[in-house]
Amino acid sequence: MVKVSVVIPVYNVEDFLGECLDSITNQTLTDIEIICVNDGSKDKSLDILKDYAAKDERITVIDQENGGHAVATNRGMQMASGEYLFLMDSDDILDLTALEKTYSLAEKKQVDFVIFQAINYYMDKDEYLEEENYSMNALADYVGDSVFNYKDIRDHIFDITVTPWSKLYSRRFIEDNNITFPEGLVFDDNVFFWDVLFAADRITFLRQHLFKRRWYPTSSTRAGDERFLNYIDICNLIWDVFFRYGEFDYYKKELFDKKIGTIYYWYKNIQDEFKELFFNAMKDDYKKIDDDKNFRKYFTENLTERQRTIFTSVLKSQTHEEFDLYMKNYELEVENKHLKELLDKPLLKLIGSKLR
Repeated sequence: MVKVSVVIPVYNVEDFLGECLDSITNQTLTDIEIICVNDGSKDKSLDILKDYAAKDERITVIDQENGGHAVATNRGMQMASGEYLFLMDSDDILDLTALEKTYSLAEKKQVDFVIFQAINYYMDKDEYLEEENYSMNALADYVGDSVFNYKDIRDHIFDITVTPWSKLYSRRFIEDNNITFPEGLVFDDNVFFWDVLFAADRITFLRQHLFKRRWYPTSSTRAGDERFLNYIDICNLIWDVFFRYGEFDYYKKELFDKKIGTIYYWYKNIQDEFKELFFNAMKDDYKKIDDDKNFRKYFTENLTERQRTIFTSVLKSQTHEEFDLYMKNYELEVENKHLKELLDKPLLKLIGSKLR
């Protein structure tokens, strides 16, 4: 049995794929298998995969019709035979020592998975930036080099990035708990992460930046196309996971924030041509909450003023333009209230009177 199975779903990444594959094939841990699933790429990605496979017998190339990231990743995981599982993004770069370091730590501590740090590479600026969402320093400070599970870090579970490529998983752990990616949706790693976190008995953290995350305008999380609507379904699937593990009530404020705040974020960042489609899907989703009067009361009582405004404005609006107007007026009211509070302070009040 090989030590690590690396699964790489591939779709239209000819510009970055070679650098990704180089970072895997040149790992200091050589006892690995590399399963590349070409998900119906229309560029030269498949040709690149075949060229690499011809030179490295550890590489297996699967070619399939386009089914999406989850379908490709699930297929690769089904084929994996290694002790551990690493899920690689085909446009990113893994530190050459990453698999050796995480495998050694996983074996030493006998954990279900290892978490490690990543750094962002912004192509448009050609710069690397360390950011908290992928460095997870708050979690690292809290857990040190201990072995823990989610019950040990209750107030820090939202400090962990959901990305699968910042973890090394025990394959047996994944298979025994029947954990897969929900198919047909973007943001599918959100659901996978919560299933993994709640199922795990033993986790550890490696405080080293071993992954370079590439950001560019056409990536799926920055494209602003209609796939952003998927986040509404993703939120509901996340709720299902929390309900299944009996943790929904404990984390209700964070989950409600994701339902309202994060969905609104994606709504604001979707292209204008899809706004009405997103608005209608958002309204249909919120109506289901509104129709359950008991849950509606429980839900709205745990919202901030801004979240409650978003929720009620969606329900009473007929179009996305009307909703945008409600939110614009609300933001102006908040800004004016803030300015009034500033002017009410003694020094500013004195300055204001002199100006008048």
